[in-house]
Amino acid sequence: MAQSETSTASVNVTIAGRSFRMACGPGEEPHLESLAAQIDRRITELRGAFGEIGDQRLTVMAAITIADELAESRRKIAELEAKVTILSEATAKAEDHATAWAESLAQSLDLTARRIEGIAQTMGGGQRG
Repeated sequence: MAQSETSTASVNVTIAGRSFRMACGPGEEPHLESLAAQIDRRITELRGAFGEIGDQRLTVMAAITIADELAESRRKIAELEAKVTILSEATAKAEDHATAWAESLAQSLDLTARRIEGIAQTMGGGQRG
């Protein structure tokens, strides 16, 4: 019987001096290691600022500060998306205005060309006779 392939991988990460075996998708190991390193750095920073106040408390504080940063990032993304929408609408209006202006200019040039042709015909007809 052939052994079936698993669709998960695992990686060992260290956070706050403790090792954890984490499951992840194949190829996602470096990303998971990077995330764990960020959490570990945050806990180390908090430990430096507040001292040894307990691993669980430091972990909760790190999670809250990361969640706060995530919330702020989401707020900024929403603001930027709103600005993109406004700018897209303004661009569409400007393009419509430019198209209308170009059509108006083309009509004016066509009318002017007809008038010049009429004047040229009148002047040319007057010189022959």
